[in-house]
Amino acid sequence: MNKRRLLALMAWAATFGATMAALPAPALAKDMVKATLRLKWLPQTQFAGFYYAQQQGYYKEEGIDLTINPGGPNLLTENLVATGADTFGLSGGTDSVLAAIDKGMPIVSIGVAHQVTPFVFVARKDGPVKTLKDFEGKKVTAWFTGANYVLFGMLANQHVDRSKVDIQPQQVSVTPFVNGDIDVVTATWYNELYTIRQRVGEDKLRLFKAEDYGITFPRDTLIVSQKTAKEQPELVKGFLRASIRGWREAMKHPKEAVDAVMKVAPTLDRTHQEFMLTEAYRLMTEGKAKTEGLFWIDPAAIRAAQDFLVTNKVVSKPVDVTQAFDASFLKSIPTADRLP
Repeated sequence: MNKRRLLALMAWAATFGATMAALPAPALAKDMVKATLRLKWLPQTQFAGFYYAQQQGYYKEEGIDLTINPGGPNLLTENLVATGADTFGLSGGTDSVLAAIDKGMPIVSIGVAHQVTPFVFVARKDGPVKTLKDFEGKKVTAWFTGANYVLFGMLANQHVDRSKVDIQPQQVSVTPFVNGDIDVVTATWYNELYTIRQRVGEDKLRLFKAEDYGITFPRDTLIVSQKTAKEQPELVKGFLRASIRGWREAMKHPKEAVDAVMKVAPTLDRTHQEFMLTEAYRLMTEGKAKTEGLFWIDPAAIRAAQDFLVTNKVVSKPVDVTQAFDASFLKSIPTADRLP
């Protein structure tokens, strides 16, 4: 290459470089916003869609540098989001959100994962409990984070005096039920019920479902602080778009979705996690989600839950459900992009 051609090439390169530097930076490198998602429990496929979205880069495509933080038995997601320790949270349910707002916590729900009550109350078929009336005088365990309120409603529906039921906080393990030390245990469809079926036998169990007694508590609610919702609406919309995309794609690629979770928690039992993923998604696609899409907020279901909580003095007064559960962020996403 002669000197003249070399000088010309260097001049072109300098001009091209200056031109490229003046162009807008790619979306992935520009204005990345750091955010966190606090889960309600330890890593498992109940949360697979979020992990899959993170692994596939869906949050980064929305300009979000997301960190997923696990939950645990002593962590209250509502508190962490309200104080700003976490940006987003997957909290207990409509009951815990309304209870938190009743206490003055500045949070708002932007979506509801499980459209129906995700747990049941389990007794042995050959045991003394055949009906809800038989709960009287028996030892029943429930999580005192919302499941106890559902139990209260079911008992009230059948005119059972709950003061006559020995209701105790439930342990993490279902071993006391398996060993016969308690009569009725609470179990999520996707987790504890799987374990109980494996250890006792599916045909030996009697299930009491909330919906059979006129009670529905949508749960696993996505929340943000009121400050984030007001000041960073595009962040909230981007998070929802990526999360919904993550769940939709996770169910198209279940093996990879389970892999994404087990990469974070490799000691999990794969068979159980595969079952959990299917059951969790079933709960997410019940009810209005079939026509309105994932994480849909059903005002009628929320109001019914709130009426029950007010009647049973779990919360002191009703709130404006449309403000406490703000569906505007979801509605910014085309329905076709939200459908399961």
